[in-house]
Amino acid sequence: MTSTTSSGPSSDKAPAKDPWDLPDVSGYVVGVLGGTGPQGKGLAYRLARAGQKVIIGSRSAERAQAAAGELGHGVEGADNAETARRSDIVIVAVPWDGHGDTLTALREDLSGKLVVDCVNPLGFDKKGAYALKPEEGSAAEQAAALLPDSRVTAAFHHLSAVLLQDPEIDEIDTDVMVLGEQRADVEIVQALAGRIPGMRGIFAGRLRNAHQVESLVANLISVNRRYKAHAGLRLTDV
Repeated sequence: MTSTTSSGPSSDKAPAKDPWDLPDVSGYVVGVLGGTGPQGKGLAYRLARAGQKVIIGSRSAERAQAAAGELGHGVEGADNAETARRSDIVIVAVPWDGHGDTLTALREDLSGKLVVDCVNPLGFDKKGAYALKPEEGSAAEQAAALLPDSRVTAAFHHLSAVLLQDPEIDEIDTDVMVLGEQRADVEIVQALAGRIPGMRGIFAGRLRNAHQVESLVANLISVNRRYKAHAGLRLTDV
């Protein structure tokens, strides 16, 4: 009878990857659709200020170019289609009521692109903001359905446009929840968020969980109105 020795079942397994080992994204060109609106303009400013190459898009190239001139830091402006074509990563920051039509029109231009949807479907009445639930489940899932040839993720939902655009603020104290189907794509977006001082990008699940992330903005609006604040989120013990 012969005996064998074994170092245990874990001996053939590769070491677990450090979740904070994120890729270098400094060379990517980032396009921001809706870059003339408050959230899109603020994100464009912060990323460009961190050294990212940024193009802001609008239905009007002239309007985008004017907004880009205001931001400085090398930001360029173009119409939405050109912005999509010239960018490696495209952030969707358009108003919810134009979300579906905008993405449908840009389906070909966004083919093969990493798309980051940060749109929050919200309604407003006398009681304040409340979440809407799209037929697809969320804005991000609608984007994925409309852009079958793109790699869709969801992130940047909970950021204050006021803080993003304030040049006197050096750091944005918040975490960014990032959702997506492919871990490599999520890690790129996490790393992009981390380019902005004070921010961390945190993996928060697949796109099927995007609705509650988008909906939480309604709660933050209530917080901000009550406390006259610009609240964000911090995830503890991570």
